[in-house]
Amino acid sequence: MADIHWVDYAIVVFSILLAIAMGVYFAHRQKDSSTYFTGSGQVPVWAVGMSIFATLISSVTFLAYPGAAYGGNWILLVQGLMVPCVLVCCIGIIVPLFRKVIKLSTYEYFERRFGPLARYYSSLAFILTHFTKMGSVFFLVSMALAAFMNIDIYIVIAVLAVTIILLTFLGGMEAIIWMDVVQGGLLIGGGLLCVAMLLFPQGTDFTTGDVLSTAWNATTNVGPYEVSKIGVGPFEWDFVETTFWVMVFNGIFYALQKYGTDQTIVQRYLTAKDDHEAKNAAFIGVFLSVPVWTMFMLVGSLLFAYYQLAPDAAVEGMKPDSVFPHFISTQLPMGVRGIIIAAIAAAAISSLDSDLNCLSAIAVQDYLVRLKPDVSDRTKLIFGRWIVVLAGLGATGIAILYVQSNGGAVLETIFSFYAIFSAGIVGIFLLGLLSRRTNKQGLYVGLAACILFTAYAMLTSPQKMPDGSKQALLDLGAWNYTHSKYMLGVYSHIIVLVVGYVASFFFKAPKTDDELTLWGWLESRKK
Repeated sequence: MADIHWVDYAIVVFSILLAIAMGVYFAHRQKDSSTYFTGSGQVPVWAVGMSIFATLISSVTFLAYPGAAYGGNWILLVQGLMVPCVLVCCIGIIVPLFRKVIKLSTYEYFERRFGPLARYYSSLAFILTHFTKMGSVFFLVSMALAAFMNIDIYIVIAVLAVTIILLTFLGGMEAIIWMDVVQGGLLIGGGLLCVAMLLFPQGTDFTTGDVLSTAWNATTNVGPYEVSKIGVGPFEWDFVETTFWVMVFNGIFYALQKYGTDQTIVQRYLTAKDDHEAKNAAFIGVFLSVPVWTMFMLVGSLLFAYYQLAPDAAVEGMKPDSVFPHFISTQLPMGVRGIIIAAIAAAAISSLDSDLNCLSAIAVQDYLVRLKPDVSDRTKLIFGRWIVVLAGLGATGIAILYVQSNGGAVLETIFSFYAIFSAGIVGIFLLGLLSRRTNKQGLYVGLAACILFTAYAMLTSPQKMPDGSKQALLDLGAWNYTHSKYMLGVYSHIIVLVVGYVASFFFKAPKTDDELTLWGWLESRKK
């Protein structure tokens, strides 16, 4: 990496100090658990929408999307394009449902619909998936920042950990949302700067037109299919390769999972003043996200064209995910480089502070209050804050384990087992929402089938081994799971939905509260 100028250091340090200052500024307002977790429902709609956007766009997106477009094409964008399609159809139901039937935790709905086991299964799934995600984001971002700034990775991990824990511990959801507004702006600005630097290259003998025509005419291979690099193909009906239709189905369930079952998003609904503003915030978040996802895909395509026109020996043989950081480090001028690095750090803070607050909310509402209903509000606030500290330290520990295991091959195997026991959450949600006839016994059968299938798929598909090779943990030969990894989540949700519904007919029909189903909502609209 090129030497970084003190101006770039100053910009990055300022962005980190700003995050801590934001936590300190809002600390005096965090006098009860409602303010700490939801801002007492008084946050402006545009700020909530910007916070949803900043939560969806992590620093991994900042680095991974350009890498995906550089090495392949824009196929991953299809997942994001499905989000507004699904949102338009269901947000009018989901937002008022949750704002009416839950106090804080998304998974209160699951208990009201299917009993405590459904609540514990889904909340534990959220905890495991987000806790492990936090550790991997911590590691990946720290590795990038350490390379950019020529600083030991352990120092970067420590600084990020202190910043994120202090911001969340002191300022609660209000500080998180307002810092997300700042960080979201940094993220958009950083992306636009990169696009401008690639479209109007300085000190080269080629033009903007050369860059655009090279990117537009380039092709790549997805399995056996040759496709355009600026495109979302292949369009063949093939579930083994990562095709357009695979990403359509994956995107549909991704949208339902994020906006219907993910605490980090559902908790944002509760911060708005009313149902109308909560729905508008959801739309603001997603309609900001899609253009930004597209922008980072464009960055990857422009990077490919840039290095085709200005070959760099250092880029040859480099992993696609490493090309964008190399460009930032070697081609961007003083100041601009600092803004980009600050945007990456800001995106990490946006994603991780939200995860910490939501993990704390789950711990309070699904476990402390569930087990001790008469607990005082002060105890909930103190307990929640210390969960923030413990979860932050735990995520930091996972990041350090990643460093010490050279990328975490062993941890990846462990996290595969976590995935087995956290599958099918969207299936549970859809069963509860779409069917009055489904009962908890049928759901349990569906979950058992889902866990068995997910275990089969995870164990028989290739996994990264400690030596860097890939092999199945359980090799069944021709019976191995061979479909795209993006279809695994789709299948698990469908299994819970179908098996759970059919199995329910073997048990007594439940007495279902109509306000928990789509049909009850439709009937209420007629009144």
